[in-house]
Amino acid sequence: MNAPKIRSVTPIKGKRLLVNFANGIQKVYDCHRILHLDRFRLLQHEAFFKAVTVDPGGCGVSWDDEMDLSEYELWTNGEKLDLRMAHTKEAAVVPHEEQGYRTSALFRKARN
Repeated sequence: MNAPKIRSVTPIKGKRLLVNFANGIQKVYDCHRILHLDRFRLLQHEAFFKAVTVDPGGCGVSWDDEMDLSEYELWTNGEKLDLRMAHTKEAAVVPHEEQGYRTSALFRKARN
């Protein structure tokens, strides 16, 4: 199965990524699964972790030229966010703005 392209990515607390795919589905990817790999050790530094961006064309996300994750990895190993459960997962998923994370429109809407 082909993974959909990525529209946006938001770093959230707990070294996780909130990934919005082109098909409208949102998934949370836990980066703890890769932090032990030499290639991804820099992600342990908070400022570097928060510098994640979507690659041109939505084919993945990256932190620099050598550190990236494909849309397939994020789609396959990300946990689908159930919008009906957003209010109960809020404490676990929504980043704290005072920690310098961005909050997605989904969660601003879910809190209201």
